[in-house]
Parts: sequence; structure tokens; C-alpha cells
Amino acid sequence: MTVAAPPIKADRPTDEELTARVHSLGEIIRANGPQGESDRRIPEATIQALSQQGLFRLGTPRRYGGYETSVKTMLDVSSAIAEYDGATAWVSTLINVTTWGAALFGSAAREEVFGDNPDAKVSGVGSSPLAEIKQAEGGLRVSGRWYYNSGGLHSDWVLLGMVRTDDNGTMVGHNSVLIPRNEVDIEETWFVAGMRGTGSNCVVADNVFVPEHRVANTLDFVEGHFINEHADEEPFYRSAWQPVLALVLVGPQLGMAREAFRLVASQAEKRAISMTFYEKERDSVGFQLQIARAKMMIESAHLHAYRAAADIDRAAAANEYPDNLLRSRIRADCGWAVEHVRDAIQLLIDANGAGSFAESNPLQRIWRDCNVGGHHALMNYAINYEIYGKQLLGVETPIVPTI
Repeated sequence: MTVAAPPIKADRPTDEELTARVHSLGEIIRANGPQGESDRRIPEATIQALSQQGLFRLGTPRRYGGYETSVKTMLDVSSAIAEYDGATAWVSTLINVTTWGAALFGSAAREEVFGDNPDAKVSGVGSSPLAEIKQAEGGLRVSGRWYYNSGGLHSDWVLLGMVRTDDNGTMVGHNSVLIPRNEVDIEETWFVAGMRGTGSNCVVADNVFVPEHRVANTLDFVEGHFINEHADEEPFYRSAWQPVLALVLVGPQLGMAREAFRLVASQAEKRAISMTFYEKERDSVGFQLQIARAKMMIESAHLHAYRAAADIDRAAAANEYPDNLLRSRIRADCGWAVEHVRDAIQLLIDANGAGSFAESNPLQRIWRDCNVGGHHALMNYAINYEIYGKQLLGVETPIVPTI
């Protein structure tokens, strides 16, 4: 079934305008953060505020009223949100990038998702070993469990990936499917040390019918074969699949690192160093060295993240698909950025002292959120460096399904 897309409706705000919108909501996001952690979900007041400012339209096509932005913009917006709350940044990032993923489908699926709702929110999980596909007339029957679905409590649709096997259980492919959120269940399984507010629970599907136009071969996305009929005029939806999915996860880390630095540096004029003669932290050479080193780590993370974003956006604009070497280097950039953010936040906490761990101190939540988010599988820096090292040395042994 072919559906003619409507004319372009939306102007694209500048990156500066979008981040200004975030900062206008900053105190709302910050004030609601503790409730989100307690409730294990982002408060609806925060979700509504972000939605009213169009901050869930980053991945939505302009022809459907969205902003159709860029990977660089996603980093800007998610890191700005993370200055106020890491969990809110994580949820908004995952919804925006999965909404971008839904826009890679053909026009019939796009029309269903976005046709009547430019603020449609899509959440998802890339794959699950606990999923089963059965052929059905006109589509598939899907059952299974998908851990962990960040943003699922606030989404209108879910994008779920699953392995396709033959009668012997051998993998023969991989599919991604779009399903209305009200056709699946959410099971509460998200009980964690950090990023509690993300509500990254389990999606459960029981024999859900998915029509053919909402089924995609994931390898088409991975290899740059576009099923979106408008890809020739929509560069954002030519962006490299796996690099995009990895890099956007760095955005919340960057914002949390900036906020941790701000908190520690802003108090240095007022705080003494316990059990020393220093009445002000700022007067200590040791403290000065820690602050300088942490700042350099954070800036290094930003440089690598934005280099990767520029490479992805540049290739998409030129209608070029990045080769394995560049894609693997982007994975290494992601690992480098997250490793240095984690180390910088730890160093800032070391400099700030034991008071960092008071429940009333926002530093301890940043520390917990950074570490939980930074341990996402795509952020495993040892694996990401190995992927890049193999490419640099011409070692062809694969260790991950896709780069």
C-alpha cells in the first residue's frame, strides 16, 4: 500500500532555539527529577512540558510537522536536558532516536505513526532473544519480551527488533516492527541503582499481528538501503543506523558531566577542605589540579562526540554511507567519551569529598545515573576499542553483529 505524503508543514528551529527551549524548562525538569527517581518514571508534567516545546519532534519528518534535525542537534538537546536531570535526558533521547527509526519505514507506516500526530512518541528495543515471529496472511504474528524499553511509559508506538530463524532455529535474518503501544503490555522490571526515573521496563507482546507495511528488514537500515521513499530529499533519514543509535546515548552523559563540574566549581569559594588548613577549596593546588583534569576529560568527551556527529551528518548530507573503518571509529569515539565522562565525574566527587554522597546532594544522583547509563552495551569502551582496533589492523574476525 502506497500513501502520498503530505506537503512539508514545519520550519526547523535552529539548534540554539531548541536548546533555549530546554533551558526555559530547566527548573521544571530539575524540580521534578527527585519525583521521577522515586516513582521510577518521568513525571507527566515534565513530559508534557517537553512536548509542548516540540522537544519530541527532533526525529519526526518535517512533512509530518516534525523538525527532522540531525545527530548533532540530538546531542545538543539531550545534553542540555541532562544538565537538569539525567533520566529525563535519557528518556527524551531514546524517544527521539526511536522516532527517527520509525521514520526510516515506508510511507504507509509513516502515515500511521505521524499522519495525525506530529508529537507521536516512539520507544523501542533493538532486539530480544525472547521473541518469536510467525508468518501470517498480510504480515507477522509477534510474541515475546523485550528488555529494557526506555520511554515506553510515555510512547504511542513501540519499535521492536527480533531475530528471524528457520525451522532448525538457525538465524536467517532480523526484523524490526512497529506496533501501537496499546497493543503490548509493560511489565515493571526496572529496579536499579541509577537512571531510576527512566522507567525502562519490559515490553510484552502476545501474538500481536503486524501488517507487512510495518515490518522492515533491519539489515536494510544497517547497510544503508533505504525503504523510505523520500530518502533522496530527507538527508537525516540516510544517517548510518548503528552509529546513530550508539552516539545519541552519549548526549545525556555530556550534560551530566557539565552539571557535575558546575556544582563542584561553583562551591569552591565557599567550601573548606575537611581536616586541612584550607578554608577554601579553590586555594588548594591539589583541588586546582583535580578541577583542571576533570575539565579536560569533559572537553575531550565533547570533542570526540561532536566529531562523530559531524561525520555522521556530513555523510548523510552527501548521500554517502560510512565505511566499516569510520563506523568503527565512531563506536570508539562513543566509548572514549563515556569513559572520560565517568572518570571526570568520579574525579569531581573525589575533589568534592564525602559530602557528595549525601542524599540531598545532586552529585550522588549524577554519579549513579552516569554509571548506569554509561554501562549500556553500546557504551562498552573495551568492546568499542576492540572493534576499532580490529579495523585498524585488518583483523576480520567479527565480535558484534553490526557496526
